[in-house]
Amino acid sequence: MFIRKKKNRSGTISVIVVDKSRGKFREVKKFGVASTDEEADALVKDAQLWLRRYGGMQYLDFDGTDKTEADIDYALSHISKFLLNAPQTILGRVYDSIGFDKVGDDILRHLVIARCCEPQSKLATSAYLKSYFDEDISHFQIYRYMDKLYNTRQELVQQISVEHTKKILGGKIEIMFYDVTTLYFEASPGPEADMRQAGFSKDGKSKEAQIVLGLLVSEDGYPLSYSIFNGSQYEGFTMIPVIDDFVRKFSLKDFVVVADAGLMSSKNIELLKSAQYKYVIGARIKNENVKIRDWVLALEKEDKKVYETSHGDGERLVVSYSEKRAKKDAYNRNKGVERLRKSFKSGKITKDKINKRGYNKFLEISKGVEVTINQEKIDEDAKWDGLKGYITNTDLSGEDVIKQYTGLWVVERAFRISKGNLEMRPMFHFTERRIEAHVCICFIAYKVYKELQRLLPSYGIHMSVDKVLKIAKTIPTVYVKLPNGKIINKTLFLTDEQGQIKPLFDM
Repeated sequence: MFIRKKKNRSGTISVIVVDKSRGKFREVKKFGVASTDEEADALVKDAQLWLRRYGGMQYLDFDGTDKTEADIDYALSHISKFLLNAPQTILGRVYDSIGFDKVGDDILRHLVIARCCEPQSKLATSAYLKSYFDEDISHFQIYRYMDKLYNTRQELVQQISVEHTKKILGGKIEIMFYDVTTLYFEASPGPEADMRQAGFSKDGKSKEAQIVLGLLVSEDGYPLSYSIFNGSQYEGFTMIPVIDDFVRKFSLKDFVVVADAGLMSSKNIELLKSAQYKYVIGARIKNENVKIRDWVLALEKEDKKVYETSHGDGERLVVSYSEKRAKKDAYNRNKGVERLRKSFKSGKITKDKINKRGYNKFLEISKGVEVTINQEKIDEDAKWDGLKGYITNTDLSGEDVIKQYTGLWVVERAFRISKGNLEMRPMFHFTERRIEAHVCICFIAYKVYKELQRLLPSYGIHMSVDKVLKIAKTIPTVYVKLPNGKIINKTLFLTDEQGQIKPLFDM
């Protein structure tokens, strides 16, 4: 509704409150006819007061000199609540745009958004949802929902994620990156049948129980699928089952699997071949046969130079040299050797240090526990500085093979965001169903996080997701109860910084 001053043929001015809906104008209330501009201004003030108090204006206006303290008090007295729920608005729209609203669970939506905004325990999440979003969900409801979520939504969630990823990648998934990580618990390993077991920890938490998480992502790091395994599971045995299951579910063809050398046993390679998958994998060039090792060491070490040779059985070995990598290899080795010199300067070694991991490979254990540092082994290791190998059965050029393998960083970044920003671990759940539900929630949260990251530049916003959410948390939403009983809300952008993310509210 708005105020119209209408000039009549007689020279007088009519003041009317008009409403426009569906393209039609309707007179709501007439405030009289004025003979002079002063009289018209007085009628306009009466109309403004009527709109504020009786007509149901949908905004609060404190500008202008005609506002009295009573007017302001009246407006403020009709504020029903005040929330900092702007992140919920932004993330909720991203959540829906991906298609997760098809899951049909409001509690899942709230848990995912809370995980993106403020990852906490389920008890603290319940309090956060109530305080900031006015969502009344008890932690008992959350736990009951997690028990329900277990093994019932994983396939639908992954299907939605895959279909959305295919859409933004032009309808086809051509490259899949696979890697694993470990998620630890603040608890000791469980019984033998328990999923929480001791194993090799990528977080350095060797004494805590853990599970193994396998993650499959597309190019640019969009998550596709995940699986969880017993904490003592050897990571090399996880890849083929995950890929086979994923290909079966989504009928994928003509794709390339990219994986780290640490996952590739001879058995895995044979399984990849038997399934006729195309692959790019890291090569352990130091462990190759003498002929290939001699060939690699004889290569001219020219920066960014790429070499190829046959690896047999339809495979090619691609090798590159990088000056930057050579400097890094030398720096890491010198740092490791210096650590050894300090740790074993007495020439003695304690029982717990007797292993061949890391730079301990340079130690030689003599009679008893006497140790020396073998300089010949150090010199031999230096010959390989800057050299990196890749094995593939594709028709890609050597440069493209390296480019695809380098893309593995997107999985590492996915793990870093999931573990850090979204605090996937440490985990505090003890039953398999809640562990599975927790990972499912974090998987969806990462997908939402990644999609918001993709959308930001298209809205002219050149900030990180974390920065955007930090700003959003400061944006207030005011809820006002109108005289007719209707409650409306207004998101307030009070600073220039807050205004920078305003386009996200029009998604």
